[in-house]
Amino acid sequence: MSNGSSITEFLLLAFADTRELQLLHFWLFLGIYLAALLGNGLIITAIACDHHLHTPMYFFLLNLSLLDLGSISTTLPKAMDNSLWDNRDISYSGCAAQVLFFLFFISAEFSLLTIMAYDRYVAICKPLHYGTLLGSRACVHMAAAAWGTGFLYAVLHTANTFSLPLCQGNAVNHFFCEIPQILKLSCSHSYLREVGLIMVSVCLAFGCFVFIVVSYVQILRAVLRIPSEQGRHKAFSTCLPHVAVVSLFISTGMFAHVKPPSISSPSLDMVVSFLYSVVPPAVNPVIYSMRNQELKETLKKLIQSALSHHH
Repeated sequence: MSNGSSITEFLLLAFADTRELQLLHFWLFLGIYLAALLGNGLIITAIACDHHLHTPMYFFLLNLSLLDLGSISTTLPKAMDNSLWDNRDISYSGCAAQVLFFLFFISAEFSLLTIMAYDRYVAICKPLHYGTLLGSRACVHMAAAAWGTGFLYAVLHTANTFSLPLCQGNAVNHFFCEIPQILKLSCSHSYLREVGLIMVSVCLAFGCFVFIVVSYVQILRAVLRIPSEQGRHKAFSTCLPHVAVVSLFISTGMFAHVKPPSISSPSLDMVVSFLYSVVPPAVNPVIYSMRNQELKETLKKLIQSALSHHH
């Protein structure tokens, strides 16, 4: 039984034990990663380049894409590296960095999704005040608050988790380093402080969740009062992508951390954690650009101009 100071690396869970499957996983991860880079990259470029898209909704969407790129880049490249070279180890500092960055991007993203719900609420329920409540300065402050909160939260949790003495070996039952998995390696009584912090963060997350739900109840009531069919449809279509992204984010995260132990198995845990850490960043750009006419037009123009420059 070793104490924490002597652990220099952790062993991650391998996705597969045969070489063929490992290589298959590598190509699969590479495909997903490139799709996420391309999708989020296109959205960022489109919003940055087209001044018609310089509105609060698209400004927050640009931030969301940046956070998605960050969170998927924290977990997938290491998983690809491990699958390709058939190794499982990650250095102590690498593990701490993974925990820090993943927490930072995920918590900032949840804060941002909450702000985006507020943006839709003001747009639909208080359209006349939209310019004053969501001016460019207010939007920058809100986005900065989301990033700042995420960062503080991540630093606090990571410092707390990695200050615990570890005496249950160094094998992390996961394809990336995550706090619940590190806590399982800590000595019996030392993790209570971190559990306290987790409870606080669950309450905060629940607060954000309630805020999002209440915003959408108000939005729904306002939309149903719109007399024209076309007006209702337009209002719904600006909200649907956000609802879909929030639902995907919360449902996969909840299932990963709150599912009953009776259905827990390493392989299922692996699939679920993969779903919540990798699928949202890869799928969000598709969800947002599918229903969004303005974004589609801009992307089409971008791709056409890129192709014409090429020829």
